[in-house]
Amino acid sequence: MNKDQVKGAIKDAAGKVQEKAGEAVGNTDQQDKGVVNQVEGKVQKAYGDVKEVLKGNK
Repeated sequence: MNKDQVKGAIKDAAGKVQEKAGEAVGNTDQQDKGVVNQVEGKVQKAYGDVKEVLKGNK
């Protein structure tokens, strides 16, 4: 596991928390930011996954 996989997973999880917190208080801005963070986290984790695959093929 590399740093991009870890950071991506953390960002995804934090985005989920942020989205749910926004829902709880009725703040759509926070909900939107949470969704954006989830997407960014998923992309970063996928990038890390690709790096791991390429590292294994060397």
